Amino acid sequence: MSAFGGYSGQAYSPAGDKGRFVLPPAFRKTVKDSSGGNRILCLAAHDRFDCLIGFGQSRTEKLEQQLEREEERAIRLNDPTFDRDVRAQQLFGFEQLPFDDSGRFVMPEHLRDLGKVGDGLYFQGAGDFFFVWNPEELGQMDTAWKGAQAACAKLIAAAKKGAA
Repeated sequence: MSAFGGYSGQAYSPAGDKGRFVLPPAFRKTVKDSSGGNRILCLAAHDRFDCLIGFGQSRTEKLEQQLEREEERAIRLNDPTFDRDVRAQQLFGFEQLPFDDSGRFVMPEHLRDLGKVGDGLYFQGAGDFFFVWNPEELGQMDTAWKGAQAACAKLIAAAKKGAA
């Protein structure tokens, strides 16, 4: 397995038939490599934004380390609001979804609801993971997201032009 280089770039994928979506090629190879050569996409609801996050299976080890760091920080700061069980279910509550050679996968209804998924998905690389946005939800974010919003709009326009 090659060294994980992180997720970068942007892509848009319109919804397909039968509730299927396509993991874009720019992300597909990295997910497969990160999942030990298996075509397994991990998807979860983001804990703060109305979107999903995606990654390969290799991130599991980092999630355990993150949980340990957050618990140690809470203990050090005497933070009574930290709940290890709640945080663990947030970090490890992801679905492992198989995808075919073309990147097609079926998204479970509960993830569609949590991510407010509509007629297409915008993918935005973020290093250890990537965001999966409903473009309308991304459009409602503040100016900190203006680069992603601009890229998303251009990719949607190109997809519509290509479909015409």
